[in-house]
Amino acid sequence: MPNHEIYMRRCLELAELGQGAVSPNPMVGALIVHDGQIIGEGWHRKYGEAHAEPNAIADAFTHYPDAADLLKESTIYVTLEPCSHQGKTPPCADLLVQHQVKRVVVACRDPYEQVNGRGIAKLREAGIEVVEGVLEKEAKFLNRRFFTRVQKQRPYVILKWAETANGYFAPKDPSKQWITGFGAKVLNHRWRSEEDAILVGTNTALIDNPRLDVRHWFGKNPKRVVIDKALSLPQHLHLFDQQIDTLVFNAIKTDWQDNLKLIALENFDWYLPQNILYQLHLMDIQSLIVEGGAKTLQRFIAADLWDEARVFCGQTTYWQAGLEAPRLQAVPKLRQNIGDDLLTIYFNK
Repeated sequence: MPNHEIYMRRCLELAELGQGAVSPNPMVGALIVHDGQIIGEGWHRKYGEAHAEPNAIADAFTHYPDAADLLKESTIYVTLEPCSHQGKTPPCADLLVQHQVKRVVVACRDPYEQVNGRGIAKLREAGIEVVEGVLEKEAKFLNRRFFTRVQKQRPYVILKWAETANGYFAPKDPSKQWITGFGAKVLNHRWRSEEDAILVGTNTALIDNPRLDVRHWFGKNPKRVVIDKALSLPQHLHLFDQQIDTLVFNAIKTDWQDNLKLIALENFDWYLPQNILYQLHLMDIQSLIVEGGAKTLQRFIAADLWDEARVFCGQTTYWQAGLEAPRLQAVPKLRQNIGDDLLTIYFNK
């Protein structure tokens, strides 16, 4: 019996290479094994381009002139059920049937209604052996953003903030002071490159004048999302430099001009997190970092609309009094030192 888990772990590694480039599609990895040897690997590299399975098959044909014959005696491992419908690319299940692969090992089914179980059924109807559920939990965790979007019709929400050693988020006076070190800043910019959008409230935009980009990392900048009820923020702020797609949720008007999009919400003060997430879902935004301020973070916590929280704690106690950091009713999942700072990660059950 082949050790399916060994090959599936490699598939998960391949899938993760697509992070930040394939949304709103899932991250998917695939590899092909013939007689105990990997003859092809692939992953979904970019939204709108080829999926993992055709990339793995193309890799096999690149290295093996007799790949057409080898595939008929091969097992292909894939982290997500092969798609069975025509989207931006042809159905992957049809491609596997065309090449008459011997066996397909799948980590988890695709929750998308047009696929869920249909890709597997198509393979079995063609006489291909299908093995399901290999490292299913790990595969679902890898694609937790995708599963949240499909099953809950909203983006996956990541809360992020930094607090002092004595539990304060900011000083009482409207001033900007760094709590954490450069290592935390670099990691934060890497996180931004991996998600679709990042959100701040009015006070954070005004006091910090953030760029919300990835200048200390590489990759794409996330869309910027700003809460500005009265459209009172001055236009000289970095957020309005038109360099990055920016969405401003407000109570006054809707107006789209180039990279600046004003979006008016009715009953602005009622169910604000829910309404924002609904609008972002309609725009195919699959993941969102909520970065501040404390009031904005607390709104999402109170509404129980968060999936993950990443909290830095600095060693300093800048203020003996100030704005208290948000509090979560959750058990820490991971603690890790980032330079002189402590990172704690929570998941909302």
